[in-house]
Amino acid sequence: MMYGDWYLNVLSPLVTVTTFIISVYDDQPNAHKRFMEKLEVRIRNHDREIEKMCNFHHQGFVDAITELLKVRADAEKLMGQVTDTNRRLQDAGREVTAQTEEVIRCRIQQRNMTTTVERLQLCIPVLEMYSKLKEQLESKRYYAALKTMEQLEKVYIPRVSRYRFCQIMAENLPKLREDIKDISMSDLKDFLESIRKHSDKIGETAMKQVRDVVVVIIYKQNGVVCVEVDQRLTSSKSDLIDVLTAQDLVDFSPVYRCLHIYTVLGDRETFENYYRKQRKKQARLVLQPQSNMQETVEGYRRYFNQIVGFFLVEDHVLHSTQGLLTRAFTDELWNMALSKITAVLRTHSSYCSDPDLVLQLKNLIVIFADTLQGYGYPVNRLFDLLFEIRDQYNETLLKKWALVFREIFELDNYSPIPVETEEEYKSVVSRFPFHDAEIEKQDFPKKLPMSQSVPQIYVQVKEFIYASLKFSESLHRSWTEIDDMLRKSTNLLLTRTLSGCLQHLTKKPHIGLTELVQIIINTTHLEQACKYLEDFITNITNVSPETVHTTRLYGLSTFKDARHAAEGEIYTKLNQKIDEFIQLADYDWGMPESDGQASGYLMDLINFLRSTFQVFTHLPGKVAQTACMSACKHLSTSLMQMVLDSELKQISMGAVQQFNLDVIQCELFASSEPVPGFQGDTLQLAFIDLRQLLDLFMVWDWSTYLADYGQPTSKYLRVNPSTALALLEKMKDTSKKNTIFSQFRKNDRDKQKLIETVVKQLRSLVNGMSQHS
Repeated sequence: MMYGDWYLNVLSPLVTVTTFIISVYDDQPNAHKRFMEKLEVRIRNHDREIEKMCNFHHQGFVDAITELLKVRADAEKLMGQVTDTNRRLQDAGREVTAQTEEVIRCRIQQRNMTTTVERLQLCIPVLEMYSKLKEQLESKRYYAALKTMEQLEKVYIPRVSRYRFCQIMAENLPKLREDIKDISMSDLKDFLESIRKHSDKIGETAMKQVRDVVVVIIYKQNGVVCVEVDQRLTSSKSDLIDVLTAQDLVDFSPVYRCLHIYTVLGDRETFENYYRKQRKKQARLVLQPQSNMQETVEGYRRYFNQIVGFFLVEDHVLHSTQGLLTRAFTDELWNMALSKITAVLRTHSSYCSDPDLVLQLKNLIVIFADTLQGYGYPVNRLFDLLFEIRDQYNETLLKKWALVFREIFELDNYSPIPVETEEEYKSVVSRFPFHDAEIEKQDFPKKLPMSQSVPQIYVQVKEFIYASLKFSESLHRSWTEIDDMLRKSTNLLLTRTLSGCLQHLTKKPHIGLTELVQIIINTTHLEQACKYLEDFITNITNVSPETVHTTRLYGLSTFKDARHAAEGEIYTKLNQKIDEFIQLADYDWGMPESDGQASGYLMDLINFLRSTFQVFTHLPGKVAQTACMSACKHLSTSLMQMVLDSELKQISMGAVQQFNLDVIQCELFASSEPVPGFQGDTLQLAFIDLRQLLDLFMVWDWSTYLADYGQPTSKYLRVNPSTALALLEKMKDTSKKNTIFSQFRKNDRDKQKLIETVVKQLRSLVNGMSQHS
């Protein structure tokens, strides 16, 4: 409302003037002139009013001017006084002004100093922390340096971030972190390189400590095996374990430092993966054996030391860090290593031919397994491998003892052991369990039936058992299992090695009948000693032989087989000797009549047989009887083959008579009982075929032969028609030249017809036999 009123008040005059001006400039005549005249009148009126106003106030104005002129002198005087006072005041205040300016300047400086101190107090901790960071870096305290960096970034630098040097610091910290990562990784690589060099020493120390804790000793005393546990160091086992450990030999700080650094930097996973990858690579290098490792025990020892050192380091890292290694990772690494180790040992041990080296390898494997088992690594597969190596060890022992047995057999004289004194006798029976009441009653000097090789073989079998027992030390097996292992290995020694040596011995060309007889006697005594070997093993293991699963020794069958082989060789060599004598036979098959005495070769043969069978007196009765019967049968067969030889075309009656004299000597030898034990004329029956054949031709009893042929009571039951025909054919061919047949023709010309008739009948018998067969 107020604004509207004011607006109307202002516009009203303007409207009036405007209306007026419009009216002036209208088209009315002389309007402009009249307006100008009126305007002049108006102006003169106003001038007169102004003049009246001035005239009214002029006196007052004059009076005022007069008053002012009077005040002027006083004003000038006052001005001079003020100027003088101002000058004197200026002079007096100039010093104060200077001092005031100085105070102001000091105040400003003080304020600046205070500000500077405040700023420095904010900056000094930053600089101190940065200086501390540099010192930590120089002293390689990288983990602490990272903590310092973290404090700088989060606490100190933000307070003074507007300063340039702080910005430089902040920009430099990431680079320092990378430098720390690189340095720590470089230190880790140096550590990984050095740990390869120290692994051997770590493993050697750990295995030595385990080896020295308990020492099992198996030794012999007065022929008895004793087992001792050396407790020299068991009382200080815990001290031994604390003597030297992996951390005593190796500085693990690079691992811890690098782990902490990467953890702080948020890159722990990268570090863990790198460390595990590198350790896997190193594990493969450690598990790679040297090419000639199997040649010496030192090669195996270095191999085991490196592996033990490697896994002891892993165990220490596993337990001294959180998460860098896990049990699953170490188990995986160990299983991989175990597969490689068993493959390497299986391969290299197979090349080893020295039982001592195999035994040393076994001891190393046991210490190796016990060491790692003490750190929680499963080693059952290693002990399973030891059973394979045990078989290899037994094989090397068998090869070694095969050479020992052969050397004993080579050096044996195959003669009974002579003992001159009681001491010599006791020396023999102390080495071999020999007991014979009759021999013990004999006066010295006397002879023991076996040769020198018997006690030597017995002692060597016991030595083999000792050697085999050594492999069972520290295998964590029961005595029952050890007993079973000893018996099985001893069985292999007896049934394979010793049996093979005996078989080889009996086949040697230089082994004669005397040596074969002694071999049979020796095997008999060794067979009797087998029960003492069983007792020997029982004394070692304290396992009763009556136990259900106890393995029995196969020595009885071994020595029986060897004895049978020797007996067979005796029969063979006897027959060979007989054949040699037979080859010396030089019959004149066309001789008109006999010499009246036996052939020289045959008498030599019989004398040889007599002397040979005298040696057989020490043999078991059946062996000597069998040898004698075999010799007689072979002699009979050889003589029969001689007269029936297809190359022999003619035989005279004189030759038959001479041959009959030789057979009579054979029969006399058989009846003289060259070997006792034959009943009646059992031995003479070996020549019954020859006797009946010769009797048939000597008596010329063809009618009886042909009449009784095929009858069980026939006088010539052992004469085969084909044999009789063959011999008769040889005699028939000489009928024209033989004087005896000439006499037959003179005395009885029908004799020739009789021979022809006999030949025909014999042929018919032979043909009948062929058709029947």
